[in-house]
Amino acid sequence: MNTLNTLLQKISNAKSLDFGDIISNSIDLFKKVWLKGFLVILFVAITAMILNLIFGLIGLAANPFDINKGFDLESLSDFYSQNIIYSIPQTILVSTLTLAFVAAFYRICKQIVSGETSQDDYFYFLKKEYFTKVFMLGIIYTAIATVAQLLFFIPYIYVFVPLSYFAVIFAFNPELSETEIVKASFALGNKKWLITFGSMFVIGIIAMLGILGCVVGLLFTMSIIYLPAFLIYKEVIGFKADSEIDQIGLRDDSDY
Repeated sequence: MNTLNTLLQKISNAKSLDFGDIISNSIDLFKKVWLKGFLVILFVAITAMILNLIFGLIGLAANPFDINKGFDLESLSDFYSQNIIYSIPQTILVSTLTLAFVAAFYRICKQIVSGETSQDDYFYFLKKEYFTKVFMLGIIYTAIATVAQLLFFIPYIYVFVPLSYFAVIFAFNPELSETEIVKASFALGNKKWLITFGSMFVIGIIAMLGILGCVVGLLFTMSIIYLPAFLIYKEVIGFKADSEIDQIGLRDDSDY
């Protein structure tokens, strides 16, 4: 069983990773999981639309920017800040469901990479034994993202990387507490910030090729954006079934 100290030790001693390998391996893995990823993106999109509709009906949906009131930095800033705060309840629910679906996707990816044969369970982390924890993670995720967004662009770019590890840390270490998952996510995100951001940026551009499929194609390509974090986690921490021999030779290297 991975403890927080074990995770932090592996992260601290993480070997150097090759940027090109992360990109090419993400593409190779995507070829194997694109349909499963499509279903995850579809679930996320449907739940987000349903929640937006519900919150709209009760008058809690984000308001569109009124261009008739004039366009200036002050009005845009007020609109930006108010909508971030106003949409917090909706964001918590969307974040919770997204974390649950993406964590399940990572679990499926691990099964494929490890050659395991088991039934795909996209709702695995929505079961009662996990739901409270994933809901709390959704609240924490929203709180961190909201504060970073209110501080505008640069802080949000920074926290985006550690936040992207919430789902993968949770997926393979569900026994950890919410606080421990956050600590491990920020430790891994900080240690491998540049390679994570760079690989997700490049993979994101590749994912945008789905626009060529009349926009709907994005549903088929967007799941590739989740794969760099999965592969970096695999290389830095590994899965619980990995042999201890595979961990020998980890060394301190310069951070990416």
